[in-house]
Amino acid sequence: MKITIQKRIVHLLGYILWLLVACCGELGLASHWEHAVDFDHNYRLLWTSNNQDITFEIQAKTLGYVGLGFSHDGTLADSDIAIGWIDQGHVHFQDRHIRAGSDGDPIIDKSQDYTVLLGYENVTHTVIRFKRNLDTCDNKDDFPITNDTMRVIFLYSKEKPTKGSTLPGSLPAPLESFKGSRSVFLTQRTSQHPLQNPASINILELRNEDVELPESDESLYWCKIFKLDDFHQKHHLVRYEPVFDSSTSVLFLNHMILYECQGLSKELEMLSRERGQPCFRLQPMHCNTVVANWARGSDGFSFPQETGYPLDSHQATFYMLETHYNNPDYSYDFSSFYRKNLSKQQRNMNIHGDDDEDDDDDGADVDANEDTGRDEYEPGSDSDVELDSDDGAAAAEQQVVDNSGLKLYYTQTLRNFDAGVLSVGLDPNWRHIIPPGQEKVVSEGHCIGSCTEKGLPKEGINIFAVMTRTHLIGRQVKLRQIRGSEEHQPIVHDTNIDPSYQDYRRLPAPVKVLPGDSLIAECIYDSSSRKSITLGGMTTREEICLVLTLYYPRQKELTSCHSLPSLPTVLHSLGIEELASGTNPVVIASPPELAGMTLEKRLTSYDWANQFESFQYVTRRGSFKPLCWTPNNSMLPGIELESYGSNITRYWKPVNKCRNIHTNMVTEPMQDSDGSQPNMIDMPAMDDHESTNMIDVDLRAKVARPNSNANNQGGGRPTSTGGHSDGCRQLPRYENVFATLALLATSRIVIGLI
Repeated sequence: MKITIQKRIVHLLGYILWLLVACCGELGLASHWEHAVDFDHNYRLLWTSNNQDITFEIQAKTLGYVGLGFSHDGTLADSDIAIGWIDQGHVHFQDRHIRAGSDGDPIIDKSQDYTVLLGYENVTHTVIRFKRNLDTCDNKDDFPITNDTMRVIFLYSKEKPTKGSTLPGSLPAPLESFKGSRSVFLTQRTSQHPLQNPASINILELRNEDVELPESDESLYWCKIFKLDDFHQKHHLVRYEPVFDSSTSVLFLNHMILYECQGLSKELEMLSRERGQPCFRLQPMHCNTVVANWARGSDGFSFPQETGYPLDSHQATFYMLETHYNNPDYSYDFSSFYRKNLSKQQRNMNIHGDDDEDDDDDGADVDANEDTGRDEYEPGSDSDVELDSDDGAAAAEQQVVDNSGLKLYYTQTLRNFDAGVLSVGLDPNWRHIIPPGQEKVVSEGHCIGSCTEKGLPKEGINIFAVMTRTHLIGRQVKLRQIRGSEEHQPIVHDTNIDPSYQDYRRLPAPVKVLPGDSLIAECIYDSSSRKSITLGGMTTREEICLVLTLYYPRQKELTSCHSLPSLPTVLHSLGIEELASGTNPVVIASPPELAGMTLEKRLTSYDWANQFESFQYVTRRGSFKPLCWTPNNSMLPGIELESYGSNITRYWKPVNKCRNIHTNMVTEPMQDSDGSQPNMIDMPAMDDHESTNMIDVDLRAKVARPNSNANNQGGGRPTSTGGHSDGCRQLPRYENVFATLALLATSRIVIGLI
């Protein structure tokens, strides 16, 4: 009897020691979360990553099982999923996957590549913290977590799995537990941390005024001029966020770009007093220096501590807000599933909507929405698919105007460097041709060395963030850097872009670009669903290939560094030798077999299926026209009229980090006598008591955000629960050490007494 009691006490003390170390030692990495996203009202994901691994925490309002996964397209087919739950004081956690064409029940991986750090449940929530390598090298069943746009799947169920949970059908209602997906940058996401010294931060909103939303399939580019003459001395813009008018009009928003206008003019003065007009009427205005850029899916951008964008009335008084509206019901490839997910995504982003959403009596949930600045909604409810409901249609009919815009955070406390924006890519023009019916079409926009030689300062610039931009059929974007004849590592490379999520991504370290360097924006499109050609242009049905780079120190010689296929290259790619002069529409003169045919007819009737390879060869190796634009909308002098791609003799190749690496392989999913999985992670769970109640500690008290009232101006996204979500006080390092030593000493005393 005495030995049994002693064993129990030792086991209890060991568990308490594990709990203390887990809360305040092992989990120190996650004591300050870099990112937090509410996937819906019941599911929050927090994570922190480094160059080697990534730590997640799921906080879900359920007492069943929870899951997190990754897939190519946001569906369950061929997805990589981790499933966890708490049962009788133990954390169960399993690395699984789903094969395409299966019944949707996740299969347990032979290689278990996750490590559980913490898990518990209280009266309402399940919380599980775990980590994994960014690349587990399990190429068969696991998705590597890269700098790509990741389609993150989230799952939760009211039911717990049965014991063992290894056989097909062992997870209760796996398809019903799948709540959706969201595109996220997991490794290069920009952090909207609370602003430092908030008392010195001022806020300015630049909003549209009663813009009539498009009713047809035509895109609307609306431009409004603002006069900002209150900056009598230089300030720094340190953050900007979108301000949405309603949950209906936000679905029409494609992007909002704020431009700085050069010079003073009576016309700009007059336009600043008007409500705005279609942008094509303002083409002569010298407003082409990008200040801030929001695109669908983004929640804004915060500049790093060393830099900010300069706002100074002596340098620029007028600014132009360009807003691209597009009717979601007419967008190409804009399916109801996409609208549903976009509606969810935007509702999580500070939208003050018109929806009649379910109220929740749980005070913690109210606090959660105060903390995140989002309207609450119940996943799986009618509000998730409001655009497909009669109420949604009625709301769309009533909401015919928009007053969305940008919220600017600026300070008089200047940072070390002025930031600037440089655009690299293909100039939007019909010469950018994307043939139909092809799974992979490569287009390239060149910023040639002559442009950077004349436009960049001697010390070069430091690119610290990038945004890739395509329209609906873009699939991959790469920004290549060439110095001399050697290709460096790409500044950005995303092989799985999402047109509905185009945000700035922060680079791990600034990339130096020197005068004379060449930059190439390489875009890959999938036109297999289209039966006719796609041309370059600014409407959603057309395509673009642009990379916006944020850099410091700001230079004033170069704002856009684009290229355009030369006319001879375009004609050669289509098998045309000469055009007839003075014809309208344009007519082909030679070769004889094409003489008399219009250029438009040649484009639409070309045998793309058999001639695509030769077309692609000519367009990628032919000449192009460099376009090096200055802030006053003119070209840099002394740039050649026609150029060719860089002569690269040494190409960059990625390193295979998984060579000769062995994962934690298991042979067959065997069961112990009690039905449990011996190869699955099974560990004691935390007890449910007041100090571990996520609702009381994390969401209601907000102890994770010191000075949260002062730091949460403008409803910024919280990105840190500080480890308090697990109920553990965030002790200073010396307190951790003393607490651990005290626990060890106590355990020895107790064991001695026994």
